Amino acid sequence: MPKAQKMTVPSSKRAQLLKLDNQLCFALYALSNRITRLYQPLLAELGITYPQYLVLLVLWEHDARSVGELGRALDLDSGTLTPLLKRMESNGFVSRLRDADDERRVVVSLTTAGLKLREHALEIPGALACQIDLPLSELSALRIQLQHLRQTIE
Repeated sequence: MPKAQKMTVPSSKRAQLLKLDNQLCFALYALSNRITRLYQPLLAELGITYPQYLVLLVLWEHDARSVGELGRALDLDSGTLTPLLKRMESNGFVSRLRDADDERRVVVSLTTAGLKLREHALEIPGALACQIDLPLSELSALRIQLQHLRQTIE
């Protein structure tokens, strides 16, 4: 990992560095909270939470993933993911089974109910885009920039 470089800031502007509105972390945090709140009523109609929606998105792309694979895809540790998956299993959206070849590995698969949710969820991206009220090209460009930033940090 490259060594962090020290930024040179004129003393007249140093006080600005610690203003909340000048923090990238806060801009991303606040935006994430707002976007999540936009999703909530759409997901409530399906009977799922935002984190559950993210798990379903991964499984709709490729069913039967290990807990570790889900964790890597969602950038979540198993301590966060396991209770979430237990709730999803008790709600009938996924099943969790130990891998026959490796008992340490738990494989998560969609149930019929989890698969059926996909049809209803197809409306969510369009509904969200309408609420944000930005051209799709701008939203796409922003998503690409954020993905690039994440890759750069990793």
